[in-house]
Amino acid sequence: MVLGDSAFLPLEGWKPVNPKRTALVIIDMQYATGSRNHGIAKIWEEQGHKELIEYRFGRLEKLVVPNVQRLLRLFRENGLKVLFVTYGSETADYSDLPFRTKRIAIPTNNRRGCQEHEILEDVKPLDGEVVINKTTVDAFTSSGIDTILRAWGIEFLVFVGVSTHACVDSTARSAADREYKCILIDDATAGVSQLFQEATIQNFGSVFGRVDYTDSIISEISNQLNN
Repeated sequence: MVLGDSAFLPLEGWKPVNPKRTALVIIDMQYATGSRNHGIAKIWEEQGHKELIEYRFGRLEKLVVPNVQRLLRLFRENGLKVLFVTYGSETADYSDLPFRTKRIAIPTNNRRGCQEHEILEDVKPLDGEVVINKTTVDAFTSSGIDTILRAWGIEFLVFVGVSTHACVDSTARSAADREYKCILIDDATAGVSQLFQEATIQNFGSVFGRVDYTDSIISEISNQLNN
C-alpha cells in the first residue's frame, strides 16, 4: 500500500512557509561524500561499485548541486538564513568520533584540515555564513544547531544535501520532534540508490514533514516575499 503525504498528519496546514522564519539547511555537501574524485567515491571505485558511483554522483552533479545553487541564490538575494552542516573529526586521530561515524570518516580522510572535510566549491559558504560540524548522523545530537536556529527565530527548515536516507533524514526527523516545520527537498538530496531515496522520501512525507521540489519551494518562498 502506498501512503499519501497526508496519510497521518495534515501537513498542508502549515503551507506556505514564512520566509523570514525559514532557514535553508545544507547537509554534508563535502568532498568526502559529494565528489566522485574523493572520499567514498574512491573507495567504491576500488571495490568495483561503479553503479553506486554513477547513481550518487550523477545525481549530485546533474540535479542536486544545481538545485542547491538555485536555493542558495534565492536565500542569499533575499537575506534569508542559510546554515551549513558538515560531519567529520575535529582531531587528527579521529578520537572525538563515535564508532559509527569513525568507521566512515577514517577511510574517507574526513577530518578538519583535509580537503575531504571541506564543503564543495560549487556550494561553498560565503563569508559570514554559519557552518557547524557534527560528529554523529543527527546534527541535533552532536552540535549547537538547535541553539542557533532558535536564536534566529526559525520555525521552518528546508533540508538539502546528502545522504537522504542517513544524515539528512535523521536530522530532519530530529528537527520535527523539536517542533520545527520541516521540508525535505527531493530533487536537492541524494543517497546510494533510487530505492533508498524513494523509501526515505515516502516515509518522511507520511509522518515527519513535507516533501517538496526545488521549483515548488522557490515559487512558494518568492510569492510570500512578494506579497
